[in-house]
Amino acid sequence: MSAGGGTKAIIAALAANLAIAVAKFVAFLFTGSSSMLAESVHSVADSGNQALLLVGGKRAARDRTAEHPFGYGRERYFYAFVVAVVLFTIGAVFSLYEGYHKISHPEDISAPGWAFGVLIFAIIAESFSFRTAIIESNHVRGSQSWWSFIRHAKAPELPVVLLEDLGALLGLIFALFGVTMAVVTGDGVWDGIGTLMIGVLLAIIAVVLAIETKSLLIGEGAGPEMEARIRAALESAPEVTRIIHMRTLHLGPEELLVAAKIAVAHDDTAAEVARGIDEAEQRIRTQVPIARVIYLEPDLDRTSVSPNGTA
Repeated sequence: MSAGGGTKAIIAALAANLAIAVAKFVAFLFTGSSSMLAESVHSVADSGNQALLLVGGKRAARDRTAEHPFGYGRERYFYAFVVAVVLFTIGAVFSLYEGYHKISHPEDISAPGWAFGVLIFAIIAESFSFRTAIIESNHVRGSQSWWSFIRHAKAPELPVVLLEDLGALLGLIFALFGVTMAVVTGDGVWDGIGTLMIGVLLAIIAVVLAIETKSLLIGEGAGPEMEARIRAALESAPEVTRIIHMRTLHLGPEELLVAAKIAVAHDDTAAEVARGIDEAEQRIRTQVPIARVIYLEPDLDRTSVSPNGTA
């Protein structure tokens, strides 16, 4: 994923959510709707989350230091994980509590026109933000399904924004449902039900984000296709007889560590082995440009050497 694409989607979502949060809160003041209050908190939480993603991207760009020799690229994963925690604690928990309270103590909705107007405005604004996230994601998604893209993307920003925008749109629909039913039936319990639906939705999205970002934070290797390209690049080097074993690790979305023990012929000179390793590294970087840190350890190809040391 290009950092530019992710940043564009984040900024679009941040601008939309700030405007929507203000409009929702004003509507809550006029209507007293718990769905509107839950949606206000939801938009505030989303705005904070997008700010966190921008902070994570900025901090991840810092130069490597003696204390952090592999750089700070994985800070993007940390801040994405914090987003999941914030979404759950602020958005989901508050909405669940407010929904329970509203069902226990239902109140009529006053000035429902404010609620309907703001919700329609919010749906339109959120749709533009969601459209931007979809367009930017399509640039890097390739032939993957949407679920596969969210599950396997190494850059967390676009999957996070996609899920947040989807959750925001569904949350607005739930709020519209709750407010409409409360106005039509005259029963404020429906407003609480809509709020509960928003809370459950946010909890589900938060759990999905937490699971996926935790996996990235712990450390994920290259995907099968990328690993196959690395293996092919290594094995195509004349001095490399075979790959004994190989490990990969994402140091960040756009930086991959490759470590491999490679077998070389027993009669190769040190100069030939060194030249072969240099060529192998160059082949890997040509095939996989994000493979920026490469460690290759040469060893004898013992499978082709007899016990007495002869081929």
